[in-house]
Amino acid sequence: MSFSSCDESSCAPPTKFSLATLVSLTPFLATFGIVFIVSTTRLFPKLSQFGTGNGEVDDGEDHFLPASAPVSLKQAHHERYLARSSTRRRAAAAAFGATVGLATVLAELILAEIVEVVDPRIREVATRGTIGALVLLLVIVIPALETRSFIDAVGLGNWMRGEGRKGLKRFAWAVQLLVFGGWLAVFWMLGRAVPEGKDSHDYMLRENEGSFDASAVTVASARGASVEHGGFLNLGPGGLSRACLERIGVIGVALMALLSGFASVSTPWHTFIDDRAYKRRPVTDADIARKQVGLDATSEMLVTKRHRLRALERKLEASSGVSQSTSGLMGKMIGSLKGIGGAGGDAAEIKALRVEITGLEAMEASLQSSLSLLRSRQAAHARDGTVMGKLFSLPTYGFSIYCIYRILATFLTSLRRGTHPYSSFSSSDPINRFLGLIARHWDPKLDQIAWARQISFLLSGVILAASANSVLQTFHLFARLAPGLLRQAQANLALIIGQITATYVIAAALLMRSNLPHEVGRSVSDALESALEPAFVDRWFEGWFLIASGLTMLGIFIGRQIRASYVGGWDELEELDMEELGQKRS
Repeated sequence: MSFSSCDESSCAPPTKFSLATLVSLTPFLATFGIVFIVSTTRLFPKLSQFGTGNGEVDDGEDHFLPASAPVSLKQAHHERYLARSSTRRRAAAAAFGATVGLATVLAELILAEIVEVVDPRIREVATRGTIGALVLLLVIVIPALETRSFIDAVGLGNWMRGEGRKGLKRFAWAVQLLVFGGWLAVFWMLGRAVPEGKDSHDYMLRENEGSFDASAVTVASARGASVEHGGFLNLGPGGLSRACLERIGVIGVALMALLSGFASVSTPWHTFIDDRAYKRRPVTDADIARKQVGLDATSEMLVTKRHRLRALERKLEASSGVSQSTSGLMGKMIGSLKGIGGAGGDAAEIKALRVEITGLEAMEASLQSSLSLLRSRQAAHARDGTVMGKLFSLPTYGFSIYCIYRILATFLTSLRRGTHPYSSFSSSDPINRFLGLIARHWDPKLDQIAWARQISFLLSGVILAASANSVLQTFHLFARLAPGLLRQAQANLALIIGQITATYVIAAALLMRSNLPHEVGRSVSDALESALEPAFVDRWFEGWFLIASGLTMLGIFIGRQIRASYVGGWDELEELDMEELGQKRS
């Protein structure tokens, strides 16, 4: 097989890392440094503060703080908590900053590839280093940090820090390793979703014939045609790096499909149904103040219960240590007397406290969600009364109509695929076609259909960003049904955002690899080593998009049914809970 594009730059030996190479990489290193500093010093503290809600009430050393404490005392308490958890917090901040910074550099490298700036061999070195670091962060580092956060959420964090017997510590570490190993197994099993190269290779040649030089696609597909991707331990021709990239691409496409499907349902629902219902009764300051009082009362009672639980647990640990140090018949007699004298009562009280704390945590999460929704609705209603608010309402209605059209068109396209296997929504969407025509006008050699597919994927990110407020409100609606979902998402909010950003950029780069003309260059193609085939991407994205849309509709319907089962909705239910809470406090 001959390669017509084996020019001086593409067939040159690998670039050796030297001082000149380092100087040439300065723009990319500067971009990474700036984004890393801004992410760790500006974005991460805000996301962490949002994730902790009202702040940590327990610094881990039996120092509890009620919600009504002075601001200066809260600040000192929060600094003490940060000092105690500085190692893990710094690791999370570094992982978040590095992920966002590397994702930005990768996007910069893709743009440099398109406009052909910077030496191709320098771009190759930068791209390989960026991709390798992102794979390490997305597969190992960030999941390990999220696993540790999950262990803390289920109450095993104190055991891992040595606060208890050695057996409990080993059990906690075993649970963490088991959860992390499960993530790695699921991540690797995603390779079964990637199709074999033969069918996709034929489709790509059929689709791209006559549009641009597809030799890069031919080589990549021919290399993978004889390799079965579904094997559990089969790395394929590209080795571990290529296998991980394919799986990250699969996750990235599915993730954006899920999020965009969730957003495509949330936006029309809030625009045409939910907002109109709440406009009949505007949110007042009294409503917000009443909800804030209930949240403060719940938080203070939760602090008291946690303090009592911690004291009883330390008491039992001390008594168990004394009983273990005493051996023989006398030790058994002392242990039996302690059980008669109240140790059994302490154990029963601990069990009851844990049940009460679980209920209070669910109530606190529900009140936080309600308070956040009330504040956002009050701000939205105040903005609607202004000239700018009325002006921006027109694009909102237009965007909501487009979301409805996207859902219906994707559903019809999936039905048509039974008779037309290669039909896709991206080839029939008017916005994608219009932007594809603009791209083709910019360069007649570009493939309009391929770029329409790329634009469709990029528009998914636009849909998610444009409907961020509606998505947040819908998520709070679901959080009332499952408060633990909200707490876990808030605890890892920064890491989750970093993961979404990086996987989205990598998936976009994998898609763009097969859309670029061959003469643009192959440094990004060689570093990515494999492209997700267009036919597979269309089926994978549209399938998950419809699943997310259907589940979101079902969740909204169930939530409205639960709300309708009470005369005054969830707000009245929360008022009853707060009245019961006041009786308990009194």
